Amino acid sequence: MIFERKHILAGICSVFMAGICSVALILSGCGSASETARTSLLDQIKQRGTIRVGVSTFVPWAMRNKQGELVGFEVDVASRLAADAGLEIEFIPTAWDGIIPGLLAGKFDVIIAGMSITPARNLSVNFTRPYSHSELLLAASRDEAGHLVDREDYDRADMTIAVRRGSTSVQAARKNFPSATIQQFDDDILAFQEVLNGNAEAVIASSPKPEHEVLRNSDRLFIPFDEPLDRGAEAIAIRQGETDALNFFDNWILLRTEDGWLKERRDYWFKTLDWEDDVAADQ
Repeated sequence: MIFERKHILAGICSVFMAGICSVALILSGCGSASETARTSLLDQIKQRGTIRVGVSTFVPWAMRNKQGELVGFEVDVASRLAADAGLEIEFIPTAWDGIIPGLLAGKFDVIIAGMSITPARNLSVNFTRPYSHSELLLAASRDEAGHLVDREDYDRADMTIAVRRGSTSVQAARKNFPSATIQQFDDDILAFQEVLNGNAEAVIASSPKPEHEVLRNSDRLFIPFDEPLDRGAEAIAIRQGETDALNFFDNWILLRTEDGWLKERRDYWFKTLDWEDDVAADQ
């Protein structure tokens, strides 16, 4: 009887200890599958030695040059970030409507594609501090409005302002120039052409379209006031929960903002056309 009780107690102890060991293994993340799942994004990038960047081609953020290579503002940003960290870089071109799903599926580590911070996007991804600020600008006809250099000059019933249908330009035009006639077009090119044809006094569009069109048509178009009608904020997007990676990217952006490098590269791509001859013609 005593032997039988000892045997039963020994069995209970064995089961109890096995349970403790199992719990300990779970809590400590033992096993190769658990270790892989717990590896942070920053550690994965360091172990791989390469950062994989999701981009979407759009002039002048990312585009192909005549040699078929990716160039543009976002390409410069991503390449400098990788170089500063001693990493290789792999660009993964992705259609815009699939770029957040691609990030969440792990097809790449980050999105560096001129993505503006919005609350809706922030529900799915985390954003770094902004590294660039897009602007909504008004460009005007020199012939029709060359003497009008104040914002209130365009808020008149005899003013016609062209915008792209469905864009933020529509809301900006109605908000800032409620007295003006707003004409909507399916494309920014058509909106600018309306001004060049003398059928509208001004056009509203997101940078760098106004700056580039003024450079191409400096004798016919001008930007009457430098203050933007609206301002966005572009940032790097990463998967949620990656605090170490977020800290790394934030600090890099701060560094390259403080030394002026980010502004210098943005000005090159947004405020000049020095790069245009090297870009493939079909873009």
